[in-house]
Amino acid sequence: MLKQLHVRGLALVAVAASLLALLPARAQDPAADYPNRPVRIIVSNPAGGGIDTVTRVVADRLTVKLGQPVVIENRGGAGGNIGAEAVYSSAPDGYTLLASVPAALTTNIFMYKKLPFDPAKFEPVAVLGTYPNTLLVKNDFPAKTVQEFIAYVKANPGKVNYASQGIGTTSHLTAELYNSLAGTAMVHVPYRGTAPALNDIVAGHVDLIFMQLSSALKLHEGKRARILAVTTEKRLDALKDIPTMIEAGIPNFVSDTWQAISAPPGTPPAIVAKLNKAINDALNDPETEKRFAELEIIKVGGSPADMRKLIQEETRRWGEVIKRAKITAE
Repeated sequence: MLKQLHVRGLALVAVAASLLALLPARAQDPAADYPNRPVRIIVSNPAGGGIDTVTRVVADRLTVKLGQPVVIENRGGAGGNIGAEAVYSSAPDGYTLLASVPAALTTNIFMYKKLPFDPAKFEPVAVLGTYPNTLLVKNDFPAKTVQEFIAYVKANPGKVNYASQGIGTTSHLTAELYNSLAGTAMVHVPYRGTAPALNDIVAGHVDLIFMQLSSALKLHEGKRARILAVTTEKRLDALKDIPTMIEAGIPNFVSDTWQAISAPPGTPPAIVAKLNKAINDALNDPETEKRFAELEIIKVGGSPADMRKLIQEETRRWGEVIKRAKITAE
């Protein structure tokens, strides 16, 4: 009897030991059962805008890829800082993510005296896509080609004005990049968002704007305004007859609006890797590709390392523009 009890005891000890041996391995792999509940993506812009639309398109496919609901929460304001702060202070467990345009990750650090987060400490997950930008002028602007535009602006310092969606937005920084590279002095007219800026372009109250293709193309095709150039490295399929600013004689003039997914600082690499794979799978889904084409968005994807490199390059490039133009958001 004692011998049987001894044998059973040894067996129980062996079972317990084997279970305990599994615990460290599981603890070392935080992504083993991730996700086991809904994932929240905080969009750092109000509902209805471009970043909100694109994030929802990707979130629909992510729900399928991850096997858990992916819900969207909009927290706009302060140039994307409100949403970024909310994610920055969240638990680094992969259940709260940030969807943002470049400002919160690259340029706000130069325009605000103090930020409630360190942009460099976010964990990059993946870039979703880019919006190509264009040079859009009012219909009666004297220049009919981009070469004529360059000459006209140089010949009229301080007399040509440009609209923007607001201080520190891509449209603002792109125009200041142009001023810097071309040695011109266009005057800034900031608006509160895209709609009022474009309304005044169409009405002829302001001369030009550097605007996303998705918004500019409709006005160009409807002959309500004119696209003179694109700010991409190569010509766009949607505008094969429109030259790039580089072709027109402005070297290194490249500007687009990209949006990406980030995780809170300290999120385990295994979870970031799992999210990255799911996002790339979602981007390669035919339904996503169809919607991106309709929205005039170029799919990007890639690795977290690719995104980190982009952030570093964009931070350096736009930081120089902001400092040179002495742009502040406060």
